[in-house]
Amino acid sequence: MTPFQKLAGLVVLILVLMASAAGVTWQVQEWRTGKMLAEQAGLHQDELDRISAVAIKQVRDEQDRRLGLEKTLATSDQQHTRELTDAQRNQARLLDRLATTDLRLSVLLDATDSASGCGVPSAPGAVGVVHGAQRAQLNPAHAQRIIAITDAGDQGLIALRACQAYVRAVSRQKE
Repeated sequence: MTPFQKLAGLVVLILVLMASAAGVTWQVQEWRTGKMLAEQAGLHQDELDRISAVAIKQVRDEQDRRLGLEKTLATSDQQHTRELTDAQRNQARLLDRLATTDLRLSVLLDATDSASGCGVPSAPGAVGVVHGAQRAQLNPAHAQRIIAITDAGDQGLIALRACQAYVRAVSRQKE
């Protein structure tokens, strides 16, 4: 072999060694990059898992609060419905008693009012057994109208209390 061939072989050998070293370097760099990417992916997945757990907890807490509010509102609604039903039953009973003349409504008279034109004595006489202020009975039809008006007022008050209870419950829930 000639010296030139030996030199050419040596140059080729050096080039082959350099190419294989570059290939190995690329391979090592690829392994390092792959390892770093795997670590980052693991950290990213851990972060996503943590965020998901927090979101699930928030959803559960919100659902629990909503269910608690619904229970409170249902209980309140039952109570107000019961109150309304009782008031309606009492009003109906009172109207029935007025209609059957089992009960009469009366009003107190002001015996000192001279404009009333009523000659009712201010003190009970010997002919009466009722002691106390003088009273006048109302016409049953008028009494029934008065009871109907008070019934509507009672229903309005019960509905108002129900609305106020609802607003209080909802506003407490939002706090």
